[in-house]
Amino acid sequence: MGSSVTAMDAQPCIRGTLRVSLQSLLLCAAVVADAGAWGVHASKAPSAAKATEGMVTRGDLEIVECLLPGQVRSLGTSTYLSQRRPVRTTTADCRIRGGEFVAYDRADYKSALRIWMQAAEAGDAEAQNNVGEIYERGLGDVPNYAAAAIWYQKAADQKYSRALFNLGTLYEAGLGVDQDQLKALNLYRQAWGLPADSVMFESAARREQEALRAELTQAVSEKDQQLQLLRKQLQELQSRLEAAAAAAAQAAAAARPAPAVTAPSSAEVDTLRKLVAQLEAERQASQRRLDAVPRTREPGVGAPVVAMSDAATARSVNGLDFGRYYALIIGNQNYSELENLLTPRSDAERVAKLLREKYGFTVQMIEDGTDVTMLRALNDLNDVLRPNDNLLIYYAGHGTRLMADKRESGYWLPVNSERPPKDTYWVPNEQITAHIGRMAARRVLVVADSCYAGLLSADPSFIFLEQPTQVSSDYIKFKLPKRARLLIDSGGDEPVLDSGGQGNSVFASAFLAVLEQNEGILSAPALFAGVQGRVKIAAARLKFTQQPELKSIKGAGHEVGDFFFVPLARSRP
Repeated sequence: MGSSVTAMDAQPCIRGTLRVSLQSLLLCAAVVADAGAWGVHASKAPSAAKATEGMVTRGDLEIVECLLPGQVRSLGTSTYLSQRRPVRTTTADCRIRGGEFVAYDRADYKSALRIWMQAAEAGDAEAQNNVGEIYERGLGDVPNYAAAAIWYQKAADQKYSRALFNLGTLYEAGLGVDQDQLKALNLYRQAWGLPADSVMFESAARREQEALRAELTQAVSEKDQQLQLLRKQLQELQSRLEAAAAAAAQAAAAARPAPAVTAPSSAEVDTLRKLVAQLEAERQASQRRLDAVPRTREPGVGAPVVAMSDAATARSVNGLDFGRYYALIIGNQNYSELENLLTPRSDAERVAKLLREKYGFTVQMIEDGTDVTMLRALNDLNDVLRPNDNLLIYYAGHGTRLMADKRESGYWLPVNSERPPKDTYWVPNEQITAHIGRMAARRVLVVADSCYAGLLSADPSFIFLEQPTQVSSDYIKFKLPKRARLLIDSGGDEPVLDSGGQGNSVFASAFLAVLEQNEGILSAPALFAGVQGRVKIAAARLKFTQQPELKSIKGAGHEVGDFFFVPLARSRP
C-alpha cells in the first residue's frame, strides 16, 4: 500500500483509486485550474514549496496524544484556569485548539505516558485504560504487561468496557498475570454487557470450567507421581549417605582405613530436597487453583422446578363434570451445545397465557429445561392429578430420532443435550409415555412441536378420520368417562419449521389461532382439523411440506376417550 501512495504523490491526477490524499486532490485541482497558464513545460511551473504552501499535509491528519490547555472558568466574581486535559486527536486539531503534543518521535513511551498519567492518577477511567494500552504496546520500548494489567484493572473497576476487554485478553494469554481462562471469559462477559446467568455465558463458562478442572486435576496427579519418585530417591540418597557416614565412623574408631563406598554427597541430597520442595509448592498451587474453580451445575441436574399447584377448581357445563384442568408447558430454545432455536419460548409463553386466561388451566412453565427438570416435572404431577382431571403437555424444542436394533426411537432434547450420537441426556419417548401411562388424570393430551414428534406414538392416525369436529351432548357423554391419551404432533416423523408464524412457529401460530377463535366446547379432533389446515397452507407458502398428525399414544392406556377445551365463559364451578 505504501508504494501506491508514493506513486499517487508523484502523479497526483491518476484515476482509478480511492486512496488519494487531500494533498493530492488539491494538487490535481491546482494543475487543472492553471493548465492554460502553465502549459506543459516544467520550466513554467511554480516551485513545489510554493505550490503546497498552506495545504493540508499527511502529518496534519495523524493522531497524536494531545494535551489541551485548561479552560478559563468563572466562579462568582473570580476566574480560574482548569487543569489541562488529554485527548486523542489529529495534529492539526490539536494545534488549532492550542494543545501540546510531541512533534517528533510521537511513539516515544515516556512522552505518551506524560500526556495521560495525570488524568489517570486522578481516576479518569479512559485515561487509565490508555495508560494500560501504552504499557502493553510499549510504543517503541519493551511491553510492560504487569503495569498494563494494573491500570486496566483500575479502569475495569469502574466498569469501563474497553478496559474490561483489554484485561480479559491479558488473562487469556497469561501476559503480566497468571493465565486464567475463566477470569478472561468473565471479563469479556462484563465488557459485552451479558448478565451472569445468561445461557450463552453459562454454557461457555461450564465448558471452560470443565476443561480447567480436568487440566488441573491431571497436573495435580502428575505432581503427586513425580513427588512420589523424588521422595523415594531422596530417601535412598539419605540412607546411602547415612550408611557411608556410619561406615566411616566405625573405621575411624577401629583405626583402620575407611571402606571404599560410593556415597552421595551432601550437596546432591540438598539439591534433591530443593527439587522436592519446589514440586510440592507447584502441587499446592495447582491444588489451590483447582479448589478455586467454581463448581457448575452438573449436566442433567436442572433448575429447581416450581411444583404444580393443585388449587384448581373442577369445571362443569350443563351438568357434565369436566374435572380440573392442568397444563405443563415446556419451551426449550437456548441450547448449550446444539443450535439455538428462534421461537419455542415465545410459543410456550403465548400458549400458557391463552390456556390460563381463556380456558382456566392451572399452568406450570419450564423454559430451557434440562432432562432432569423435564422428567421431574412429569413425575411430580402424580402428586397433583386426580382421576377426573385433564392434563395438557405442550413441548416446543429440538427433537430427534435414533435407530437401535432395527427400531426407530424419538427423543425430546433438553437444553443440556449433547450432539448426536451422544444421547446421555436425551429424553426418550418411551419415558414420556411411561410417565403419562401412570398418571391418575383421565384425559391427557400431548401437543409436541418438534422434529420427529410423531414417533411419540406408533398408532396410526387414520382411526380419527371418522370422528366429528362438532361435538354433540351425546358425544361428550360417551367420551367423557373414557380414558384418553392423545398426541397432536406438528409434523409427523419429519423435520418441522421453527418460524414462519409471525414470531411463532407455523404450528404454534395455527394452534393458538384455533384456540383463540373457539367459543364452544372444542374436542381434540376439532382442534386438530383446524390446526392441520392452517399449518399446511402456511408451510406451502414457505415452499415447505409439513403435515401434523393426531394419534393415540400407544402403551399409555388410551381407552377411546377425548380431550375437551372448555372456555371459562361456557363453564361454571
